[in-house]
Amino acid sequence: LGARVAPVACRRGMDGVAGMAAARPAGGCDSAPKVAPEPAPDPPEAKGFGHVTYRTYASEADLDAIMNLVDQELSEPYSVFTYRYFVYNWPKLCFLAMEEVDGKEHCVGALVCKMDLHKDMMRGYVAMLVVERRLRKRGIGRSLVELAIDEMVAEGCHEIVLEAEVSNKSALALYSKFGFIRDKRLHKYYLTGTDAFRLKLLLP
Repeated sequence: LGARVAPVACRRGMDGVAGMAAARPAGGCDSAPKVAPEPAPDPPEAKGFGHVTYRTYASEADLDAIMNLVDQELSEPYSVFTYRYFVYNWPKLCFLAMEEVDGKEHCVGALVCKMDLHKDMMRGYVAMLVVERRLRKRGIGRSLVELAIDEMVAEGCHEIVLEAEVSNKSALALYSKFGFIRDKRLHKYYLTGTDAFRLKLLLP
């Protein structure tokens, strides 16, 4: 799921981002989260889902929650410095989906972004999107993306970019619904040797 500000430390991994889409931080990172295809939707009779609310990054506890969620859902690990680069510099562009069950809430989805100057205009960049496996196909990823786009528009961004694996049809379909277009194909973008599409959304 960029823009360039400063080098980002990343650890090499295998592949995957759970949920919808994710992308290589464009500040010099040598690996990028990838998106795993979503499973079939839960049957209508599925029980045990709590109420989900959304908010922005608030504290170090949120950083731990995001890292735990990524470690749980993804096969490609990332250094704590990668997360800190985004959430410390752009906390208003880090969104969490929190599920409350029996009075306790925990993070079940997260979208991590940034924005900075690119060719004399503000550009937003979607770094990673992850949703807990059991709650996919319930609109959480879509809601997180909507929040990010709205905030980037309010902050004066002219465009938003990201990368998504060419085989991840669910991610490509999600972003297509928001108006993202395929800007270019990046050959062997991921450590596994698979290609990515760079997607771009032009904002009014």
